[in-house]
Amino acid sequence: MPSNSGFFAVRKRKSEVEPPDSSSVTLTELQDENRRLKRAVDELTTLNDLAREIGAFSNPRKIIKKIIRLSNRAVNAAQGVITLIDQRDNSELKTLVRAFNTVHDREQFHFDQSLLGWMVRNRQPLLSNTPHDDKRLGGKLDHSIRSLLCVPLLAKSQLIGVLTVFNKKVEPGLKEIDPGFNEADQRLLAIIAIQSAQVIENARLGEENRSFELVQEQLRMAAKIQSDLLPGSSPQIAGYDVAGASESVQEVGGDYFDFIPIDEHRLALCLGDVSGKGLPASLLMANLQATLRGQVLVDAPMGFCIGRANRLLYQSISPEKFVTMFFGILDTREHTLQFCNAGHEYPFLLTADDSEIETIRRLSTGGTMLGFRSIYCYEEEIVSLQEQDTLVIFSDGITDAENAAMEPFGEKRLAALLHESRDLGAAELITQIRSAAQQHANGRSQLDDISVVVVKRES
Repeated sequence: MPSNSGFFAVRKRKSEVEPPDSSSVTLTELQDENRRLKRAVDELTTLNDLAREIGAFSNPRKIIKKIIRLSNRAVNAAQGVITLIDQRDNSELKTLVRAFNTVHDREQFHFDQSLLGWMVRNRQPLLSNTPHDDKRLGGKLDHSIRSLLCVPLLAKSQLIGVLTVFNKKVEPGLKEIDPGFNEADQRLLAIIAIQSAQVIENARLGEENRSFELVQEQLRMAAKIQSDLLPGSSPQIAGYDVAGASESVQEVGGDYFDFIPIDEHRLALCLGDVSGKGLPASLLMANLQATLRGQVLVDAPMGFCIGRANRLLYQSISPEKFVTMFFGILDTREHTLQFCNAGHEYPFLLTADDSEIETIRRLSTGGTMLGFRSIYCYEEEIVSLQEQDTLVIFSDGITDAENAAMEPFGEKRLAALLHESRDLGAAELITQIRSAAQQHANGRSQLDDISVVVVKRES
C-alpha cells in the first residue's frame, strides 16, 4: 500500500507540470497572440520595405520622405517629421521634410526647440503620451499634439537628426480613443532610425559632393571666361618691350590688367585691383573692364574718362566695394606716358640715368579709388620716356606677400630687385618679380592676387 500511494503521488506531481489542455486557452489569449504575430510580420515587412525602397534613391529628400511615410505606417502615427542638424552649425536644427499619414491630416504640428534640445543632449528615444505635462519637453507644445515619439538618427556615433512621430491612431477593431505609443512602437522606430541614419547621411554627403563638383565646374568656367578677358598676348610695338601677367590666389580673382589700342601710335594700359576675392571680385573686374574700355574708345581727355568710369562704377556697385587702378596712355611717337593713379600702388619708373635706388620715381598723381565717391576730379600727368626707361606697375599681392614670420615682401625689396634686374626684358623681369615674392613667402599661402605690367623703352 505504501508503494501504491507513492506511485499516485508521483503521478499527481507530473500532472501538475503538464501543459493545460488546449481547450482551456481563452479566446482573448488567442486574439492577443494573433496580434503579436501580426505585428511581428508587419515589422518585418516594414523593415524589408524600408531597406528596399530607400536603397533605390540617392536624393536625400526622397529618402527622408519614404522613411517618414513608412514610420507613420509602422507605428500608426498621424504625422511624422525628420529634423536634420545643420552640419555647418551643430547648434542649429531645421525641419527638412514633413509627411502626413492621410490626406486629411493637414495641420502641421509645431514645437519649440526644447524637444530637439533634449534629444541633442540625451541622444536616446523619448516617448510621451502626456506631452503637455512632460517636464522633459519644457516649452509649450501645439495643442493638437496628444502623443509623440522621438528617436535619434545616429551615423557613426554622430547625431545627424531626429525622427519624430505624433498622435498614435486607433487601430481598426479597437474602441480606444487615444491609445498612445508603447514600448513596441519605440523599439520598432528605433530600429528604423538605425537602418535609416547612415543611408540619409550618405545621400546627403553625395548631394553635397555633387553640389561641390557643380560649383567647381562653374568656377572653372568663370576662370576660363576671366582668362579670356585678359590680354592673350603682349602688344608688339616698335621700340618698346611690353608684357603683363596676372595670377589669382583662388580659381578667379579681382586683379585686372589690359592693353587697349587707341590708334596707330597710342596704347592705353592699365592695372586694377578690385576689393575682395573670388567670384564676386571677378564679376566686378569684368564690369570694370567693360566700363573702362567703353570710356577709352571715346577718345576723350583722360581725366574725363576716369571720372566717368568712377561715376558709372559708383552707381553699379555696393558701398563696401571699390577699385584701385593705374591707367596710362603710352604715346610711342612722342615717347611719353600720360597717366592717372586712382588710389593704386605707386608704380616704379626706372630712368636710364638712375644709379641709386632712392632716385627711382614713383608715379602717384591721380586721386582716390574708383567707386568711393560719385563725383571726383582726377588729376593726370605726362612723363617722358628715355631709352632703357622701365615702368613697373604691380598689385599689392607682390608687396604684401608674407613669409612665416608674417613679414611682407615690401616695396624696398621690390625696388632693390628692380634696380638689380633692370637689364632684363619685360617678360623676364615679371618672372623675376613673381619668383622673388614666392621665394620670400617660402610656401606660405597668400591672400592677394598678383599682377604685374612692365613697359620698357628699348634703345
